[in-house]
Amino acid sequence: MASSALHSVFDEAVLHHEFKKRGINIRFIPVIWNNGCAFTFRYLLLNEKAEVFEVPGLSNAAYDVLRTKFIAMTSTVKATVQSADQSTTKLLIQLQNGSFIEAVIMSYDTRLGTYAGSPRPGGPRATLCVSSQVGCKMGCTFCATGSMGFKSNLSAGEIVEQLVHATRLSQIRNVVFMGMGEPLNNYKSVVEAVRSMTGHCFQLAPRHITISTVGVIHCINKLKYDLPNVNLAVSLHAPLQEVRCQIIPAARAFPLGKLMDALRAYQEHSKRKIFIEYIMLDGINDQEQQAHLLGKLLEEYDVVVNLIPFNPIGSISKYRTSKKENVELFQKILRGVYNIRTTVRQEMGQDISGACGQLVVNLSDKKLPVKMEYTGKPEGIPDIEDLSILRS
Repeated sequence: MASSALHSVFDEAVLHHEFKKRGINIRFIPVIWNNGCAFTFRYLLLNEKAEVFEVPGLSNAAYDVLRTKFIAMTSTVKATVQSADQSTTKLLIQLQNGSFIEAVIMSYDTRLGTYAGSPRPGGPRATLCVSSQVGCKMGCTFCATGSMGFKSNLSAGEIVEQLVHATRLSQIRNVVFMGMGEPLNNYKSVVEAVRSMTGHCFQLAPRHITISTVGVIHCINKLKYDLPNVNLAVSLHAPLQEVRCQIIPAARAFPLGKLMDALRAYQEHSKRKIFIEYIMLDGINDQEQQAHLLGKLLEEYDVVVNLIPFNPIGSISKYRTSKKENVELFQKILRGVYNIRTTVRQEMGQDISGACGQLVVNLSDKKLPVKMEYTGKPEGIPDIEDLSILRS
């Protein structure tokens, strides 16, 4: 962000810094944020053209800082597109510097279907998938975002603003950092954004936030101290380092043995389950032998494995989606032989390129914003945040 650019008022760390630099009592910040829930935040949600200095009860110096350094929203929703079944809405968001990112809202009803022979608890819920970078440098060969290359990191405020935009369309319960970018490569902004999401205004429960990573080891080692109560999801995708590097070129920097050691230390400290994401690629990593190798790799860890059907990404796809029978056998082996809880992700938003691995900025064929209404979803495990995450 250019030095002359205005900061988002949702960038809490910058707000603290500017107030301290001007000698302003930081007790005024909760007036902006805490009062934000009672007045300003609600006002900003209902009035997209609202000005942040309209917050009542601040000092003149505070108003001066807000007027010269901050703006209510630095980003704008340029278009939304909705899936045919209305379960998924993708937002095309333009940043202050002109770059575009995408965020996805997924709605579902956790009461549909059964679990362990009993009705599922819960009700209608919405999960927001947020981006942390413009593009990505990890180069995952199954992922559309990887084809963009890395452009820039998002600020904490730009990440939080995705939640603001989404809240205008739906009541968000869960946030997953599974959009564009590798979250742990933008560690500082992601940590600050999560602290804002769980803080004054949004008050999301940490257990309803999931950070996904391809396995940036040194950041995993810090995350267990900085955000001990959020969920960690690891994009493993193969039980062998050689195959993993084929799927995730950046995995060469994160040897599988050292990654597993980091996950063991993370789990010993956090006492929480770890989610293992595993994309099913026909003939690459979906065979019976690989299921056994994965089971042996994970059997001493407290994990939930989430098998993810591969989503085609147009002409750049070099993979095929695994056959249904291969996915079912893979799941059966992990569950039956190794007693590892294993789910198959319910894919949402494929028709609007909003499903896993499909996020890439495309400015064509976008619809005008529409109001999202819940219509219900078929039986399935729609989101990992609805699985039990505390270790027993």
